Amino acid sequence: MIRALLAALLLTTPAFAADMSVFIRNQRPDGVALELFSRDSEKVWPGGDKVFLIRPGAKKSVPISCEPGEHICWGAWVNGDDSITAGVGPDNDHPCDTCCFICTDHSTETVDLAE
Repeated sequence: MIRALLAALLLTTPAFAADMSVFIRNQRPDGVALELFSRDSEKVWPGGDKVFLIRPGAKKSVPISCEPGEHICWGAWVNGDDSITAGVGPDNDHPCDTCCFICTDHSTETVDLAE
């Protein structure tokens, strides 16, 4: 009886979200806006029609909660001019081989925005 109860608890335990950080270094002379896009769901960080704003030459660490193993890509653009983009861009529609990472609990991923 106890084994059956323990098995039921193990099977009904929800998957945990991973907490990780994304460290962004803006080495550009312009301020940039940045969003993170899940390749495995419709999730966007920070979400809610908001973006991470990073001043010229600034560094910023942003915490995110994601599913372990989830593929996440970043898209950036010059703040106020989304025709100058990096990564997957503001609409998550540019090809990019080097702008994605995998969600891992208690880890930090670095994004370098160079000129």
